[in-house]
This record gives sequence, structure tokens and C-alpha cells, in this order.
Amino acid sequence: MPVVNRIADFASDMTAWRRHLHTIPELSFDCPKTAAFIKERLQEFGVDEIHEGIARTGIVAIIEGQGEGGTIGLRADFDALPITEETGVDYASTHPGKMHACGHDGHTAMLLGAAKYLAETRNFAGRVALIFQPAEEDGGGAQVMCQEGMMDRFGITEVYGIHNMPGAEAGSFHTTPGPIMAAVDTVTIHITGRGGHGAMPHETADPVVAVCGMVQAIQTIISRNTHSAREKVISVTQIHTGSASNIIPETAMIQATVRTFDAGTRDIIRRRMEEIVAGQAASYGVQAVLDYEEGYPATFNSPDQTEFATRVAREIAGEAAVDGAFAKVAGSEDFAYMLEERPGAYLFLGAGEGAGLHHPKYNFNDEVAPVGASFFVRMVETAQPVGGR
Repeated sequence: MPVVNRIADFASDMTAWRRHLHTIPELSFDCPKTAAFIKERLQEFGVDEIHEGIARTGIVAIIEGQGEGGTIGLRADFDALPITEETGVDYASTHPGKMHACGHDGHTAMLLGAAKYLAETRNFAGRVALIFQPAEEDGGGAQVMCQEGMMDRFGITEVYGIHNMPGAEAGSFHTTPGPIMAAVDTVTIHITGRGGHGAMPHETADPVVAVCGMVQAIQTIISRNTHSAREKVISVTQIHTGSASNIIPETAMIQATVRTFDAGTRDIIRRRMEEIVAGQAASYGVQAVLDYEEGYPATFNSPDQTEFATRVAREIAGEAAVDGAFAKVAGSEDFAYMLEERPGAYLFLGAGEGAGLHHPKYNFNDEVAPVGASFFVRMVETAQPVGGR
């Protein structure tokens, strides 16, 4: 089946909601205007419960179906990015230096559309928990919502999320069982040597040479210490040192990002990083301090729920427009924390051609919002039909 007819009827409302949210981007956990707008719409729809203040500005709304059943969680993130918008649209950001450059305004509009339909029809058993989450881009809002007991408090049994994907065919779906997005770790190395005159290196302990050795050695972790069939990335992204051509500096700093899809590879990389930094520092006669910060874990789709979500997506988009064996993405996503607590699945929704995510000219494609909302409602109605399976 294509887009649900009733959702198509109010697609223009979804566009209006999304474009209003686009004008008021807010960052991290500090999203009071966004949360207030969401609450107003949910009250208009007549949902049964609205719970505010979860992870500061997060909201969970409950819609009761007909009869006994589980509680399916549907999640949308709603925070923006610290980017100056360059789209030129008449609904551009009114908050300088902030913009919805990742489509979270669109994700929220999709979930609001699903909420409106589900509150009207209630053609499902059990309950639906609509999860509106802050701080996906920065702060791990999903983790905080879970730490505050959201899953147990609302009896959530399964959880699902969607992210738009520019460059993929508009209205197509892409997912895979198992890891779909990477764990992300940030590595910072501070090196202290002994500075001096560039013409007298023998009197110094040169941190520049040590930096070069460390960066080269770190790259061998991928090729020599981890299994060749396991996807992983180590990218050294910053090196800062020095102030003049004739001065050997006292200090240097290296920063890197690490992306992995399984805990074993993640552990190996961290251990080898610690060993390499200590060994290289000793060999060059400098001091080195490694700060290895573990970030979001890998986003791991439960096989059964992913197969089910793929089947529903095919009902909406058609067989040819759904890829159920999508290649892993090295980006990260804090929805991973929700999937650690409950089975579920994360899917990408093709958004068509346009600027990529996190680009100042990015703009969510409003035409795909009814597709995402239709997927959400068909998930609920299929998983929890009135009267049982």
C-alpha cells in the first residue's frame, strides 16, 4: 500500500509543522520552544497522556489502543546543530548560528503525523509511546531518557526510529539486521617534550617528531591488529603544535575519531592505542597523556524486529524501494542506547537529491514526511492488531 490516505489528507499540516520547527532550531537539551510546540500539537490530537521534562525537554506521549497488548515506542529526535543556515528559504532559522541541518524537524513532523492518525483511529491493541527526544547531536539524550527509566516507566516492549537520508531515492527505505551504525570514540593525546632552538635539536625532546611517530604507528592498528573482515575506522583529524620555523615546541596535541561495530574490535583498538602511545612516548623521550573517551555505542538492530520493519516498509514503498541488507554506516546515533534496552530497529528513509546532512544548505524534503508517518502507523497496526494476530 502507498501513503495512508488519511495521512495524505493532512500532509500540508505536517509541512507547516515542520517548517515552523525549522524556524526555531534549538541545541542539545535546551529545547523549550520545540517541546512547547510538540506539546500543543499533541493536546490538539487528543493523546491520552503527555509526560514532559524527561531528559529536561524530552516528551513521551501515550495513545491507548483497543484492548490488551504491548507498548511500541516510536522515536523522533528534535535538536538542531550549531550551523549558520544558507538555504535562503522563507522559513529559515530565526536563531542565529543554529539550524536544522540534519532533518530532526522532519523526523518530529513525521512522528506528529503518526500521533494525529493514531489518536484519531486507535485501530490497534495495547499502547503506543511517542518518544520526542532532545540532544541526539550532542549530549546523548537517548541515554539520559533511558537512565531516567523511560522504558520501564512506560512499559515499552519494542522501539523503532527513522532517519532521513539525502541522496537516496525519495521514499525508499534502508536497513539491516545487526549493527547498522558505528560506535564512536574520541581520542585526544597531549604530548609534553622539552622545547628549544630549532638549530639545536640535540638539546630538546622534540614533540613534533613524537607526533609523527605516533600517527604512523596508530595507523597500523587497522592493518595489523584487527580482523580484516571487520569494518572499522581510525582517522587522525587534528595535530596542533609549534609557533615558529626556528622553535622546537614544548607541547603537541593529536586528536582522532574511532568508529567500530563490535565490542571486541573496540576493545582491541583502545588497548593498542594505549600501548602505542606509551611506547612511542618512551622511545622519543617525551611524556604523553591519552584521553580515550567512549561515545555512543554501535546501533544494533534486533534481527526479528528488523525483518518485521522491512516487511512493513515494503507495504508502504514497494519491494524495489526497500533494501533490507543495507551496508553499515560509519556515522553514529544515540538511538543505540534505546536499542540496548529494548529490541527494535532503525531505518533510513530516502530523501531524494539535495545537500547532505550537516551542510548549511541542507533542507528536509517535506514530500517524504507522509511516507515516514505511514510507516510508523502501519508498524503499530500490524504488530498489535485489534483482536490479536
